[in-house]
Amino acid sequence: MQGIVDFLNGIIWSPVLIYLCLGSGLFYSIQTRFVQIRHFKEMCRLLVSNKESSKGISSFQALAVSLSGRVGTGNIAGVAAAIGFGGPGAVFWMWVVAFLGAATAYAESTLAQIYKEEDEGQFRGGPAYYIEKAMGQKWYAWIFAIATIFACGVLLPGVQSNSIGNAVETAFGTGGMIDTGIGVFSFAKIFTGAVISVILGFIIFGGVKRIAHFTQIVVPFMALAYVILAFVIILLNISEVPTIFGMIIGDAFTPMAGFGAAIGWGVKRGVYSNEAGQGTGPHAAAAASVEHPAQQGLVQSFSIYIDTLLVCSATAFMILITGTYNVHGSGEEVFLVQNLAANVGANGPMFTQMAIESTLPGIGKIFIAFALFFFAFTTILAYYYIAETNIAYIRRTFKVDGMMFILKVVIMSAVFYGTIKTANLAWAMGDVGVGLMAWLNIIGILIIFFMSKPALKALKDYEEQQKKGVTTYTFDPVKLGIKGATYWEGKLERNKNKSREK
Repeated sequence: MQGIVDFLNGIIWSPVLIYLCLGSGLFYSIQTRFVQIRHFKEMCRLLVSNKESSKGISSFQALAVSLSGRVGTGNIAGVAAAIGFGGPGAVFWMWVVAFLGAATAYAESTLAQIYKEEDEGQFRGGPAYYIEKAMGQKWYAWIFAIATIFACGVLLPGVQSNSIGNAVETAFGTGGMIDTGIGVFSFAKIFTGAVISVILGFIIFGGVKRIAHFTQIVVPFMALAYVILAFVIILLNISEVPTIFGMIIGDAFTPMAGFGAAIGWGVKRGVYSNEAGQGTGPHAAAAASVEHPAQQGLVQSFSIYIDTLLVCSATAFMILITGTYNVHGSGEEVFLVQNLAANVGANGPMFTQMAIESTLPGIGKIFIAFALFFFAFTTILAYYYIAETNIAYIRRTFKVDGMMFILKVVIMSAVFYGTIKTANLAWAMGDVGVGLMAWLNIIGILIIFFMSKPALKALKDYEEQQKKGVTTYTFDPVKLGIKGATYWEGKLERNKNKSREK
């Protein structure tokens, strides 16, 4: 199984995809005149305009749902893997993909807002919707939808739950081994997998509103607590910070693990962490109630900064300052840097746990176990919502009773299975899912740009209204030459009818 998954990853995560991720971010950065810098102040303003409706969630709730997908295992275990296999220079390339990816996040999330639909009393949208409506290629949209259901419903949840299981086992011990008939697993992992699955079932049977209300409370709290602890460790070793910066920058261009390893692992784990271009963020973006599509695009762009430049950087600095990492060479048993025992795996949270433990003894292992539970659990919720949205897309033309129920059962099973399996297999399966979605989505948003430039037209329209100092923004897709934005066309017509009645 491991060999098959590794073979697929070798094809999917070829250098072409690495440079496609970076190239699309650079392309959209140039086309939007670096929207991620110019509108930073506006991003912050939009976060506090907390408007929720009966059909949609607020911008902040949509940010929380998408952040719950972005801020996850990748921020703790993914950063460790990037350093462990790509060297300290991989962190620099995570920063690069985050900065450029913020423009990609604007584009894909704005597209999701433009082409969203109302479905059974709530907003739905995402790459499948905008690929069909903006590209006019329903077959391609179906491929994305099916790939996303498979990735987010089966492959990716196991990565998150696996890290929780490993962290709990490291913090509290195995609790003994149990022969299940399909393998021998620790009691700690079996118990953890069962608890996660039960809690997950309670929330996902409550719908997107319950997911949004849960994540808007948990995500800011868990991210703030984690960053505060990281800053404490960094302050206790403040004299080392310039050296660490020099190590990251220097190794980015003269990499100890080779240039391909540094940029490859940096981009792979960067995309895994911040999800820019992957196509997951647009699903939550489409669910938001906003006056103008560009507004949610800006909010989602801001989430990349929170995820990578804040949370991932905190993890990287903790690991590098405390020296609790190894750097693997070309072979699994070959080390370019070995500060820890050979059996301390890079594919997991152990580097981070040991970093905290070395500075604050008695805290690290347990804190990371709890942090990973909240980080990874909310990410699983986001994956469920994404898979659910793509099933809703397919049900528009292919109605089969019980599809949502089957999804709930499958994702709960995938979470339990992922908890007890080995970390290498879980991460490799997750990489397949991330890679498939990234390929399909990035190609889609680039083709859409060259066909009609809807995200760019929306940005220019928003900026023109900003200059006029409007208090209430409007969006007229017909006026802008954007076809297929049926929700916004209907909204404009309803507003005109209300005006006539007055």
